[in-house]
Amino acid sequence: MKHKVQYYETDMMAITHHSNYIRWMEEARVDLMDQIGYPYSRMEAEGVLCVVKSLQVNFLKPCTFGDDVDITIGVKDFNGVIITLIYEMKVKDVPVFTGTSEHVFLNREGKFVRMKKAMPEFCAAIEQQMKKP
Repeated sequence: MKHKVQYYETDMMAITHHSNYIRWMEEARVDLMDQIGYPYSRMEAEGVLCVVKSLQVNFLKPCTFGDDVDITIGVKDFNGVIITLIYEMKVKDVPVFTGTSEHVFLNREGKFVRMKKAMPEFCAAIEQQMKKP
């Protein structure tokens, strides 16, 4: 996906505030879920929450106001309960950010959901994503 850095996302030096990269990671996750046919709204309607377990981020170069950021997301690992996603952000083919996020699938009571049993179609879609280069 693409994101154009907005003025409000920057500081007085026109450098993107670090918290925005985390928001862009979330935008990419939401976009991925939409693309595989399992938007967050569908998952939540079926009683499953996808909760952030951990984040790891690497700021390589700053983005500035007006930059077009290309955001790539992929599935690094998925065991049916925890999914690990990888992110790369580039401006004009120059890497500016890399990161990973881990998410755990829970029901509304906070108990683990075994996605292979609860949502086999979702698991199949995620496994297809893992096969992509």
